Order: sequence, then C-alpha cells, then structure tokens
Amino acid sequence: MANYFEMTRDELTAEKAALEEKYKKFQAMGLKLNMARGKPGPHQMDLAMGLLQMTDYTTDAGTDARNYGDLEGLHEARELFGDVMGVKPEEVFVGGNSSLQIMYNLISMGYCFGFPESPCPWSQVEKRKFLCPVPGYDRHFAITEEFGFELISVPMTPTGPDMDIVEKLVAEDDTIKGIWCVPQYSNPDGYTYSDETIDRFARMKTAAPDFKIFWDEAYIVHHLTDEIIETPVLLNECKKYGTEDRVFMFTSTSKITFPGAGVSALACSEAMMKYICKRFSVMIISYDKMNQLRHVRFLKNKEGVLAHMAKHRRRLVPCFDAVKTAFNEELTPCGDIAHWTNPKGGYFISLYVMPGCAKRVAQLCKDCGLTLTGAGSAYPYHKDPDDAHLRIAPTYPSLDEVETASDLLCVCVRLAAVEKLLAEKA
Repeated sequence: MANYFEMTRDELTAEKAALEEKYKKFQAMGLKLNMARGKPGPHQMDLAMGLLQMTDYTTDAGTDARNYGDLEGLHEARELFGDVMGVKPEEVFVGGNSSLQIMYNLISMGYCFGFPESPCPWSQVEKRKFLCPVPGYDRHFAITEEFGFELISVPMTPTGPDMDIVEKLVAEDDTIKGIWCVPQYSNPDGYTYSDETIDRFARMKTAAPDFKIFWDEAYIVHHLTDEIIETPVLLNECKKYGTEDRVFMFTSTSKITFPGAGVSALACSEAMMKYICKRFSVMIISYDKMNQLRHVRFLKNKEGVLAHMAKHRRRLVPCFDAVKTAFNEELTPCGDIAHWTNPKGGYFISLYVMPGCAKRVAQLCKDCGLTLTGAGSAYPYHKDPDDAHLRIAPTYPSLDEVETASDLLCVCVRLAAVEKLLAEKA
C-alpha cells in the first residue's frame, strides 16, 4: 500500500481497479449492517434486565409510586440524578424516558411564553437565532430548526466550541437565544470541554437577558477508558457569577438501561425550576414514577451507575478498537486521505475524509449494505460545507459485524479518494 498522493495516474488507475474488485466481493456478501445511530446493542440492554424484577412500589416517603403526584419526580430519583450530575436534589426535575422531549418542551416553552426574564416570547423575535457547535448532534439542531430559529454554526475544537466566536456573537446580538452543547465526550467528536471553556460559559456577557445554555450531559458516565473524566458542573460554576438561570443541564439513562424505557432528568436553578413546574403542571400530573423507582433501586447511586457502566465498557471497547485498528491499518498508509478522532468516551468516532468525498463514501457503503448516518447530518440543515465528515457508531452491531463494516468502510474511503485524485489529474 503506497501514498496515494505520490502515485502516478497509471498507478492510481490500477489501484482503483483493485479496490473495485474488493468492493465487488463485499457486494456479493449481501450485507445488512448498520453503524448509523448511537444505539446500545442487545448485549448492553441485557445488563439491565434485573430492574424489571421489582414488586414493591412503596417509596422512601411511604407513598405509592403507582399513583398520581410528584411532578418534579420521586425524591429518591432526584437524589440519584443529583448525585450523577453533581447538583442538589431540589435542582433536579425527573421526567419520562426522553431527555430530548424535555429539551423540545423547553424550547417550546420559550417560544410560546418566554422565560421569566424574557422581554417577549421567542416566537415574537422575528430573526431568532440559536448557536450550533459543529459537528454536533442532528436531533438538537432539528428542534430549533422546527421552531423557526436560524441556526448559526460555531466550530468545535478539542476543548469545546470556539469561545472567542461564541462570546462575540452572544455579546452583540440579543436575538441569539441559546446554544446547544454536549460538554462531555461530545457527539460526534468525543471531545470534552475544558475547565476554561466551562468557566467562560458561566461568566460570558449576553445581549439577550433570556439566553439559555442547553447543556446535554448525555455521556456523563459513558467512559471508554479507566480514566473517569469529571468536568466542573456548569450550574455550580454559574452561581459564582449570578448566571445560574441561564443553564439547563440534561441527562438520561437511555444508554445506561433501556433507550425506549429509561428515565431522563433536567437540572436548573431553583427559580427556573419553579417556573418550569408551573408550566409543566398544565401538561402532566407526573411522569412514570414506577420506572423512576425501579431505576433508583437498580442503580442505587453514582457509584452504582459507574459500576454498571464498567460492564458496558467491557463490551464496547473491542468494537471501538476494531474501527480504529482498521482505519490505522487500511487508511494511514495511503497518505492524508482521512483522519479520525480517538474518543475516551461517548458513542461515536468522527471520520473526516477528503473534502468533497463524504457523500460518495456514504453512498458506496449504502450500495453495499452498510448504513451510515447521512453525510452532513452533524451540521445545521444537513449541510457540511466541506462534505468531509462522517459519524461512525460502533455500538449496536456485534464485534464481527463491526470488523466487517470497518473493512468495507475503508475500501469505500480509499475508492472515493482515488476517484477524486484521478478526477483532479484529468
């Protein structure tokens, strides 16, 4: 295997023919592989089946979790999530199975009513905007797009969003109402925000009095190494500067127990909690407290959660390693045709191929039975300006499937690169 950038036109043509031969062999296998969404595999969900064995639904306070009440969530569930997120139980709201639903409801709340410090509901702000660190989480971006926000891309760095850009934008423009953040093992790069980035978020000046930070701690306990990375708690940092009302922190057990039947949580200031509960009380009397109680009895506390996640890690690390090994062996010798992230946690690897090639790689994979997240999905409006980024999710398939998928993906990346280089030499 030689560096593609040092090959002659004839050598590239020969390499293209060899890769097409390999590709045909994969096509003949009739594959049905999926590395698109960050879904836990059956082997991970099996680890949590014990939580369904509960029969006593009496809470610590002696109430019956099967009945109405406790809009903010069971006290013991608020304690569990407070422990995991590093905040006080009274700053925690425990919801249903989806943190994304809470995020949607809060954007909707801002849109319909505004927040206590809002000059008007967000719907009345004609050119309302939201900041989106890129690459980022497509479902976050979709929520604000749905509510008519203009999505403004901010480049991600290994220490978090480019804070010089963020600070300048929010200080000058009062129509910017918030920012999406995945601060730990970010989706999809796997970066963790630095202490300095978190401090800058807490103290930055915003033109909008009702600017909100949507801080999604989706992967707060999803470590892939023995190093347990802990970052400063944004809500607590904001209290130092009197900005705690700008923070909404989220997490859930979706990738800890069952994605379709887990428990979500929101952490915010106590003043914001009162306001949110007032609005939510019109919508719902309480979320599924039987499920909240099951989760508390099964996971117990942060220590219990980390012990459970260590079991996940043992199953996931070989899958992540298989992808990175394939990339190192099959792509590195070809020269600078691709680079990728090496996350210490979370659910994804970011693969950056040659500019102009990501859509082609995804199509080649699809035509061979491997589904990837759509090229460009990690950018607002699904438009990657470089057409270079692909999000790889190695968690759902079996290890054998991940190995096959990685080998196929490498053939597709190399084929797309050779095609591009030949086109440039034409």
